[in-house]
Amino acid sequence: MNIILFDGEARNHLLPFTHTRPVADIRCGILTMRERWETNLQTTSSTLTEAYLQKAFPLQGADKNIYINAALFCTPELVQAVKTLAPGAALVQDGELLACNTSAQPASPQALLDHSRELEQVLFRGFIHRLQRVWDIFALNGQAITEDFALLTQGRDSQELPAYVTAIQPENIFVEPGARIYPCIINASAGPVYIGKDAEIMDGCVIRGPLALGAHATLKMGAKIYGATTIGPDCKVGGEISNVVFFANSNKGHDGFLGNAVIGEWCNLGADTNCSNLKNNYDEVKIWSEYQNKSVKTGLQFCGLLMGDHSKCGINTMFNTGTVAGVSCNIYGGGFPDKFIPSFSWGGSEGMTTYQVEKALDTANRMMARRNKSLSDAEIEILHHIFEASKNQRELLH
Repeated sequence: MNIILFDGEARNHLLPFTHTRPVADIRCGILTMRERWETNLQTTSSTLTEAYLQKAFPLQGADKNIYINAALFCTPELVQAVKTLAPGAALVQDGELLACNTSAQPASPQALLDHSRELEQVLFRGFIHRLQRVWDIFALNGQAITEDFALLTQGRDSQELPAYVTAIQPENIFVEPGARIYPCIINASAGPVYIGKDAEIMDGCVIRGPLALGAHATLKMGAKIYGATTIGPDCKVGGEISNVVFFANSNKGHDGFLGNAVIGEWCNLGADTNCSNLKNNYDEVKIWSEYQNKSVKTGLQFCGLLMGDHSKCGINTMFNTGTVAGVSCNIYGGGFPDKFIPSFSWGGSEGMTTYQVEKALDTANRMMARRNKSLSDAEIEILHHIFEASKNQRELLH
């Protein structure tokens, strides 16, 4: 079974995180959308995405292909429907393409959608849940952690917790091999706590689930972590955190509050960065939609910072409720910056200018070198594309 995860309409509403990745590689829960499908189907997958991303996320077509909408959370009922989908058939619900089985190899997601209309339409009557808007990444994180926890721990034994750890409902705590846990409090009564391979929980941390701590990730001393929070692989996090998703390789190593937020890869939040997640008048939060080019309602009372890959902020930075920062932003200074910060912006509340792409690439490589990594040629091309595509946004707002 050759599995290809394709970007649907949701991609446009998941910016800024889909600037640098397909929907399949968004993390929500313990796993990314791709990892969840691959784990359930016991196979690998490739990606059908936008042309400028395709080189970094290669498409591997075959004579028989099953295309799956990457925004869908994998469920047993959907897995069964996908496995039994006949060649030449498309699985649909309310006019949305969920999956199709075809020998065709369309060159783009739109071409796949056009092709799917020529296939036999099979109605899926089961329940589906999916990423539809960018705030779903944190809003659905608790449910995703709980489901992933059951998937990943079924039939397996956890490593023992050290005797000096105060654990509430330890049966809901799973520790992978190599994890180091120092004296701390872990309360899993409100949701499971998953501690990944070689992760570290330093002294004095206070944790309330649901929590996913990825492989090689670190909770700094005295961190206060509320669910539903995901700290992705190789992240380092401290301070007070509540319902936040860190994708991977990002740092918030010091005190400061971050809540109801999403932080992409290779980000760094300076010491005492604080982010509002609740308006003073308790009103519904609005955020800026790059796709719709306007402010949109979230339907949420709590919504904090949404920060794209490779963005950084200096010490004592303050963010307003519902702030969206694009890719490769460098934010610093006193006061609150604008609630929408276009990609490759440099500055703060006193004014923004363009973060020149070569300087941004140099900064990205300096941070990545600390983990013995560097930008690939394909990733450099992606960042150049984003720089050019966001030019008009910077000119209008700077």
